[in-house]
Amino acid sequence: MFKKLKEASVISLNDLYEQLGTRPEGLTEAEVEERLEKYGYNEIKQEEVPHWFVMLLQSYFNPFALLLTFLALVAWSVGEKESVIVMMIMVVVSVLLRFVQEFQSTKAAERLKAMVRTTATVKRIWGQKGDDTEKPLVPEVNQAREVPISQIVPGDILQLSAGDMIPADVRLIFTRDLFVSQGVLTGESMPVEKYDSAYPSSLTEQKRTDPFSLPNIAYLGTNVISGTATAVVLSTGENTYFGAFYKSLRGYRTVTSFDLGVNRISWLLLQIIGTMIPVIFLINGFTKGNWMDAFLFSLAVGVGLTPTMLPVIVSGCLARGALLLSKNKVVTKRLNAIQNIGAMEILCTDKTGTLTHNKIILEKYLDPEGEENEEVLKYAYINSYYQSGLRNLLDQAVLDKKEEAKNFIFHYSKVDEIPFDFSRRRMSVVAREVATGKDLLITKGAVEEMMAICKTLLKKGKVIELSPEMKKKALALRDDLNSDGLRVLAVAYRELPLDMNRPVSVNDEKEMTLCGFIAFLDPPKHDAEEALRALRNFGVEVKIITGDNEIVTRKICDWIGLEVKGVMRGYEVESLTDDELITASEKANIFVKMSPLQKARVIRALRTGGHVVGFLGDGINDAQALREADVGISVDTAVDIAKESADIILLEKSLIVLEQAVIEGRIMFGNMVKYIKMAVSSNFGNVLSILGSGILLPFLPMSPLQILILNLIYDLSQTLIPWDRMDEEFIAKPRRWEAEGILRFMLIIGPLSSIFDYVTYGVMWFVFGAHSIEKQALFHTGWFVESLLSQSLIVHMIRTRKIPFIQSIATRPLVLATAVVIVIGHLISKSYFGEAAGLVPLPINYYFWLWGILLAYCIVVQTVKSWYIKKFNGEWL
Repeated sequence: MFKKLKEASVISLNDLYEQLGTRPEGLTEAEVEERLEKYGYNEIKQEEVPHWFVMLLQSYFNPFALLLTFLALVAWSVGEKESVIVMMIMVVVSVLLRFVQEFQSTKAAERLKAMVRTTATVKRIWGQKGDDTEKPLVPEVNQAREVPISQIVPGDILQLSAGDMIPADVRLIFTRDLFVSQGVLTGESMPVEKYDSAYPSSLTEQKRTDPFSLPNIAYLGTNVISGTATAVVLSTGENTYFGAFYKSLRGYRTVTSFDLGVNRISWLLLQIIGTMIPVIFLINGFTKGNWMDAFLFSLAVGVGLTPTMLPVIVSGCLARGALLLSKNKVVTKRLNAIQNIGAMEILCTDKTGTLTHNKIILEKYLDPEGEENEEVLKYAYINSYYQSGLRNLLDQAVLDKKEEAKNFIFHYSKVDEIPFDFSRRRMSVVAREVATGKDLLITKGAVEEMMAICKTLLKKGKVIELSPEMKKKALALRDDLNSDGLRVLAVAYRELPLDMNRPVSVNDEKEMTLCGFIAFLDPPKHDAEEALRALRNFGVEVKIITGDNEIVTRKICDWIGLEVKGVMRGYEVESLTDDELITASEKANIFVKMSPLQKARVIRALRTGGHVVGFLGDGINDAQALREADVGISVDTAVDIAKESADIILLEKSLIVLEQAVIEGRIMFGNMVKYIKMAVSSNFGNVLSILGSGILLPFLPMSPLQILILNLIYDLSQTLIPWDRMDEEFIAKPRRWEAEGILRFMLIIGPLSSIFDYVTYGVMWFVFGAHSIEKQALFHTGWFVESLLSQSLIVHMIRTRKIPFIQSIATRPLVLATAVVIVIGHLISKSYFGEAAGLVPLPINYYFWLWGILLAYCIVVQTVKSWYIKKFNGEWL
């Protein structure tokens, strides 16, 4: 591949056009259709939705379903058909529920992703189909238009400007101050300059063997930082350098801390199961003497200890979160990002367009004295009208003044331009005055950078020297405008020499005449103050990271009610070491005059300091910060590279939508933790109960089939946990995955259920006389009913730190599921199904003992819960 790219970089343009079958005017529509047939769409197949059957198989291949299948095969080999049926019902239910949830969420995500379109500017011969390609080219149809990136083909002529993602591997045929970030492929943080020539003199022979050093070749996935270019497409899709590279990585996903936590608990449970099956088998074999019964019982216990529904609960919570967010027009590109946004402690956000309307209005055009001056508007309008680079909202606000400026433009024609870049923070055009033939270099940009290149100023039609006093007065005017919440740009011009026979460059931006200032208003959104207050109430600290100046940013903060706790400027960030920045970034909540690299560095410092950080941005200068954050958030109207870098995309640019995403992330996480803590504590308690029964009882405490039926009923009732609500106290602050807390919970809460299992043993033994092999069916039934009801009620004890049913009530589906289990527990021993499973009717007075045991169990758990919360600093879920 490198050989072909190197050949394309040195071949003459005419030969390259001939080789690609194209022309400077671009391809016809007929040619595009033919090439789409030949090369396919310009796509990297990285997130292809698998066929439903493949998704079904993926739902089956999890450790718990495989373990149950293995245990079912073992049971089948010894003739236990009833046990096999129950085990396979558990497997089928688990797999089908997980499949349905993931299939629905995947389809919903795909529908939303289709709403997020990425386009490129392509020059083609529009309107000429297959039957009229011999017609002469018409200038009107040879125009650049936005087309979806997927429809770009080899031979297309592209126009690139700042903010564009390069949509294919291309050969540059014209460039103007073009800087490209290749970090996505090379990892280098600094952009590189690209040219339209094959080998500038600075390129060494060694660099000519490096594909990324080819000066006139740009690659799919990289993005334009500044400047403009025209390029011809060499290859698309999987035939690109990035496409070939991605094939070797396809299917790879970074394992998040959440994934690691779930995997750690899963393997912990599997280790417990693997250890306890042989231990229980040996204890019951030696004490009871019936090795076959001991073997079948140990298999059933293994099934009982298996948290069959863990994959279902995890995928159900993620799917539910994604579906609910989709209703609020939030595209979740990575499901695990929902958990990350719930854990988010700090939200860093750009100011423009997120806190403000991003609808800029040109409020004032003033001379250096502060008087309104139409001459300032004239130069600003010419500059914005003729520039071909990144036309931002400020340019659009200037162009919206077309009624006031409609006569200006007819007196000038464009000659040249110097595009905007983030180091100069200004852009220039060269306009020729039609009447006189004079060329004017007209520049507008950030005030400090403009003052540095100005030598004179225009005052009442006269050009005078820019003295220190005048400069100080002009800057004071700027500060006054800033204090009113206005963003200010300076406008300057310079007459170029008539004998200048070369393109202008950055070096020509000097000795200019300050014409005046243009002031823009970007009012805050009406819901910004409410959204920030809501995020603050949910424990999310908001920090503003902006390229704008301090005065404007402070004014916006004042408007939206954001207290300024500390301010850091870009140059201060640059001067600090990484360790110093970690401390400083904690204290400040406003960062101004920040470059893209400085934004990313602040995000990195906050994360290194132990925080979960989100970043909301939509500009090309936000792309690196989006990648650095734990969860990158962008919007549908963002530039291409920002959308590609984000984990979550908001189709509605509102912080209120983001608040809902935070809430859903925490609800999803809380429901998963509920099930996991219930599973590990219940399983640990069952282990202690079964170990004791093997030593104390002359018979098995429950038959293998009964244990399987018990767990089938219980597991089915737990599938509704993802639809439970969370207490307000839980969602009030960020939540992280803590495996250590789960282990502690298991060791403290698990034995409580075991205590009451032993109480039940005692009641059945001493009260109801079930202490012989002849009466073991009565013992089995008593413990079966107690186990079923206690495990169902413990859901409500664990799901909240409050008093269940009084201070906090679960959602209706979960309450209904518990009620159904209680009814089954009371009726199953009197049913044909219970009789077939070896259960017998219980005496009426047993139920008084049963509800006394359950009430005592709930009181003890609630008491221990209160102690646990105080002991471990408010921790419960």
